[in-house]
Amino acid sequence: MAGPSGDKLIYVNMTDQSAEIRDYPDEWKLLGGRALSAKILLQECDPTCDPLGPDNVLVMAPGVMSGTAAPTSGRISIGGKSPLTGGIKEANAGGEPGQHLMKLGFRAIVVKGQPADAERRYALLVDKSGAKLVPADAYKGMWNYALCESLHGEYPKTASFITCGPAGEMQLAGASVACTDQDNRYPARHAARGGLGAVMGAKGLKFVMVDPGRASVRRPADRKKFGALCKTYTKDYQAGEQMFKFGTSSVVPVANMLHTFVYKNRVEGQSPDAESLDGARIVESFEERGGGMHNCMTGCIVRCSNVVNDAEGNYKTSALEFETLTVLGANCAVQSWEDVADLDRLCDELGLDTIETGAALAVLMDAGQMQWGDVEAMKQLLEKLPEGGAQGRAVGNGAVAVGKLTGHARVPHAKGQAIPAWDPRPLKATGITYCTSAMGADHTAGLIINPGLAPGDFVWESQKIQIVNCVNDASGFCQFLQPTLDDIRDFYGALYGEEVSREQLHDQGWQCMVDEWEFNRRAGFTQDDDVLADCMQQDAIGAEGAKQIFDVPADVIAQTYQRLPAREDLFTTKAAG
Repeated sequence: MAGPSGDKLIYVNMTDQSAEIRDYPDEWKLLGGRALSAKILLQECDPTCDPLGPDNVLVMAPGVMSGTAAPTSGRISIGGKSPLTGGIKEANAGGEPGQHLMKLGFRAIVVKGQPADAERRYALLVDKSGAKLVPADAYKGMWNYALCESLHGEYPKTASFITCGPAGEMQLAGASVACTDQDNRYPARHAARGGLGAVMGAKGLKFVMVDPGRASVRRPADRKKFGALCKTYTKDYQAGEQMFKFGTSSVVPVANMLHTFVYKNRVEGQSPDAESLDGARIVESFEERGGGMHNCMTGCIVRCSNVVNDAEGNYKTSALEFETLTVLGANCAVQSWEDVADLDRLCDELGLDTIETGAALAVLMDAGQMQWGDVEAMKQLLEKLPEGGAQGRAVGNGAVAVGKLTGHARVPHAKGQAIPAWDPRPLKATGITYCTSAMGADHTAGLIINPGLAPGDFVWESQKIQIVNCVNDASGFCQFLQPTLDDIRDFYGALYGEEVSREQLHDQGWQCMVDEWEFNRRAGFTQDDDVLADCMQQDAIGAEGAKQIFDVPADVIAQTYQRLPAREDLFTTKAAG
């Protein structure tokens, strides 16, 4: 299969501060994002390594469609061995860096090694001339927004940035990797889950600058077909029911109804403050304060990102998501979306996953070491986190770390990663995803919002959506665009000028899962690790008379590892996360 000529890989050695450009293997033409990250990690990273040591490998891989004119297709995957779970991890983000890397013909950045001096900081500069490492000690410890403001003034206005906040520099297991948005200024798009910001910090890499200059979009082999696909897909999407017209925060009422707008460390599935946390309140603020919906990357037609301003009309944060409103808000008994917006901004500044941080704070509250809903105490802890201290470091290291510090046993997690907003007790097929995904509790691995699903369908629905999401996360398309495998193969076919079959994409999705499972197997994971925390199996939530626990038997969960025959709905199911 032919592909865009001249595709390259950037290999960075942090030990000797060198960067090398290598040719991209022809056999990997259909691999990008998550699937490419998994392939590189399985081949080049020792699964038994210290996640914060020199032998871990950090991969930054745009999706296959990134850099093209395809709608909402520029996402980037960040991969490595997770310091949070000890297994493989991929987290992806919007913003501009994925688009810019692919416009320059770079399919991935692969970062290895570690500086001898742990106090040094470096930056990777990528443009049409290639890639080079430069000292960046002047930026050490800078918070993400101040960092990007400074970089925006120093580097070309066309440049975008991938940054490591203070939490990553402190090598905290809840640290995220930030990407700048379409304005190339605000670091509000985060590859958040799994602590990959700590891997970036451990390698002394403070930021990556990507400047495409005047590079044009990637040219497809079949321009006529590709252009028609882009036009038709965009028209159909905009004419249809746009689920995220006002962002993911708009699903709060549905989640509360389904008993998965969790409250007080998940002891209940509904919050008494659902009305004041509802994303509709954010939308109502636009008229008086400004802000509104915008796209985080060039070419996005979803426009799910809400720009949130304060009472004086000043920018505060963007993309205040449902997951954040739930886990950093309702789960901690926070009552107001405005307080969650403040906490979200702090997490973005520090480079912390809002899901893991919210779950960690809820465990701290459940253990009696912070009052429920004490927003000022939450803010103070986050503001002072860079100063160190046992409690702050534990929160930065995630929910399990807080459980260990406090001796509190009720820690909702899977494989060491905090359970996200969508609860596995009413959504049991989603619980199977949390159990069997190599990445632990991660809704983007395969979310099934169907509380009425028959038990006999749990395994197929979980395996199906995991495969679909693997392929989607390899493509660079946003999950909120909700492409099907048939949609993706049509775009691939036009991009490369050759037919891409259903079987090829089914194989790719399955192989991505197999690669990730194999990495974890080599790291020491077994099927005994495919469980949810005891509290998910013992503490029921739901309506009176219909309360539920996660009670799917282990032998049923294990069936997910058996590749099931493809059904028609595998290719027509929309990506979901």
